[in-house]
Amino acid sequence: MTDFIDGKLARSRGSVTELGKLLDPIADKALVGTAMIGLSILGDMPWWITVVILTREIGITIVRLMVISGGVIAANRGGKIKTMMTSFGVGFYVLPLNESLFIYRDFFMYIGVVVTLATGASYLLALRKR
Repeated sequence: MTDFIDGKLARSRGSVTELGKLLDPIADKALVGTAMIGLSILGDMPWWITVVILTREIGITIVRLMVISGGVIAANRGGKIKTMMTSFGVGFYVLPLNESLFIYRDFFMYIGVVVTLATGASYLLALRKR
């Protein structure tokens, strides 16, 4: 919530910075990635989900840093949806859910994986055209 409010406040005041556009997605990745690793270590989340999502996140972050001289590429709508789906999924993994509700947890994570892969491919294609 604070991330959402911070972004809205920055945009309303016209104080969006290149550094903020770079650090905000990294902070999101660190927060969600740390939770995913912890959940996988505990055996609550399958490792393949953690590996797929974090491989894409680290790879795209490295690519972003390599092309930073052309200007920071801000997160787009697909990236925001990806973050929302994986964050909801992780949230559902953390909650003490009855097994009958695991379908919601899995829904968010599977959609998160699909959107993660799709936005990663889209990002790389956009960079090729740049």
